[in-house]
Amino acid sequence: SNQLGSIFGHTYVTTGSLLDDHHWHSIIIERHGRNINLTLDRHMQHFRTNGEFDYLDLDYEITFGGMPFSGKPSSNSRKNFKGCMESINYNGNNITDLAKRKKLEPSNVGNLSFSCVEPHTVPVFFNATSYLEVPGRPSQDLFSVSFLFRTWNPSGLLLFSKFADGLGNVEIDINEGKVSVHINVTQVKKNRIDISS
Repeated sequence: SNQLGSIFGHTYVTTGSLLDDHHWHSIIIERHGRNINLTLDRHMQHFRTNGEFDYLDLDYEITFGGMPFSGKPSSNSRKNFKGCMESINYNGNNITDLAKRKKLEPSNVGNLSFSCVEPHTVPVFFNATSYLEVPGRPSQDLFSVSFLFRTWNPSGLLLFSKFADGLGNVEIDINEGKVSVHINVTQVKKNRIDISS
């Protein structure tokens, strides 16, 4: 902004998508006058700030992870960040290391912990002949299953279960890079349901 007249100095840039995937992402912002480099996960975007000024007077606090309640954000995001940050560097200073050693002056960091809780998941690796078998639940009218998977192979059986009394089966597979669900019911005329995505 400019006290001498109305100058449109607001610059807004968006990059990335689906970043709430619980994986680490890296962001680098470099400013050289009005020229900005914004790098997200090694994808760089160049832009130029609006307005007339080549310099910024950063004479207030810089906050990472949110802002105090007294702050007035220009964006709609008023919630502070919930998650983990590491390797925070500002103009060559390692902010995370300084905060951990309580060397930031002045510092009002709130309730920080210097550890990042990772999800407690245990992966299972399957080779071409292995499988994991668990007992089913007879006389249940509900079937609910969820899992995460990753593979380099375009095809493979993910789940298989026979219905009781030989009444059919259900199978979930990945076929040519697509997930398919097949439900075979032997007691009805339209005895096969196929869903692919």
